[in-house]
Amino acid sequence: MLNPATGEALKAEDLYPLFAEECARQEMNTTDRWIEIPDEVRDMYRIWRPTPLVRAGGLERALGTRAHIYFKNESVSPVGSHKLNSAIPQAYYAKREGLTNLTTETGAGQWGAALSLATRHFGIDLAVYMVKVSYNQKPYRRSIMQTYGAEVIASPSMSTRAGRKIITEHPNYQGSLGTAISEAVELAVSTPGCKYALGSVLNHVSLHQTVIGLEAERQMDMAGEYPDVVIGCFGGGSNFSGVAFPFMRHNFAGETKTRFIAAEPESCPKLTRGKMRYDFGDEAGYTPLIPMLTLGHNFAPANIHAGGLRYHGAGAIVSRLRDDNLMEAVDIPQLESFEAATLFARSEGLIPAPESAHAIAAAIREARKADEAGEDRVILFNLSGHGLIDMMSYDRFFAGDLQNYSIPDSEIEANTAGLKEA
Repeated sequence: MLNPATGEALKAEDLYPLFAEECARQEMNTTDRWIEIPDEVRDMYRIWRPTPLVRAGGLERALGTRAHIYFKNESVSPVGSHKLNSAIPQAYYAKREGLTNLTTETGAGQWGAALSLATRHFGIDLAVYMVKVSYNQKPYRRSIMQTYGAEVIASPSMSTRAGRKIITEHPNYQGSLGTAISEAVELAVSTPGCKYALGSVLNHVSLHQTVIGLEAERQMDMAGEYPDVVIGCFGGGSNFSGVAFPFMRHNFAGETKTRFIAAEPESCPKLTRGKMRYDFGDEAGYTPLIPMLTLGHNFAPANIHAGGLRYHGAGAIVSRLRDDNLMEAVDIPQLESFEAATLFARSEGLIPAPESAHAIAAAIREARKADEAGEDRVILFNLSGHGLIDMMSYDRFFAGDLQNYSIPDSEIEANTAGLKEA
């Protein structure tokens, strides 16, 4: 990453004003193969970890497939998603540093809910900027955050300079994760005793999430199988990294030949159609410049119901892996994702979050390809969260009110013009 003020390579201390210092050190750490999980974090993990690895026999029968399909069920966390894996250590490091406040953004609300619980546990106040379209689409996620004691603000808002500028220029703008990040960062740097916490994209978040894949490794061994394909839905990269990276290291050692697939929305295709550029992680340009596959930090995503995937760029590590063809990516139309989610719910009994539905759709595609090729295939995907607070989106799907979205190449070219090639 680059310091936007100097253009020089970023150092950990450049991030100290923004993030908890231990998170900043983890972000830039290139020496330690393993980083120990603090005892206080382990104590909270024990509430729900390890999460189950499930053989999706019902889905296999519904598809009539010869493939073996497994999913890691992260929906069993107290907030219903994988996001708590990083929220707890980030809140712990903030408390250890003596901070009294954190700010953050949230798309669909899973990250905001997770950090709300974590900060409450460690006695830290939290302000959450929630993307306006999700603020209105998912009122019960807002209620969850407020129940845990967080302040929730619809973004863009009039409470920050960045928000006021966007509202003035685009009065009806329904928000994006990039906008919400700008507002949260602005509040953090202007408030004493306060820093910012991010739920995806960055290296230290991916690190925390690898607890998913590390557990899945042990559990696949217990099942007597090893995945040929590992799949995660993709917004900024946290749950995909979490399930994929522990398995990926064995490919790099020449021990395995597993394929890795990130499933993103057709309407926000940074991995399949984005450009490899140095770009800001937020809309206003407050963050460091990240070498990422991006649609441009001013990209305005469609108002799809997978709110957690409506982000313009990918994390630096995943971007490089994708650019070097060490992993694959697919873009999933919104209607296909809900069709897959409905089939999964009816065959497995679990209603998935709209985000997780993209991973299910990709897994179904892989099973059908294996059958067409006459191949046996072991498929593992991460069920990043449940959809019990997303039923409004299912209502709209069943009513025929949802549609697919795609963006023209000209829009991507215009949004990325002028960005430095990475």
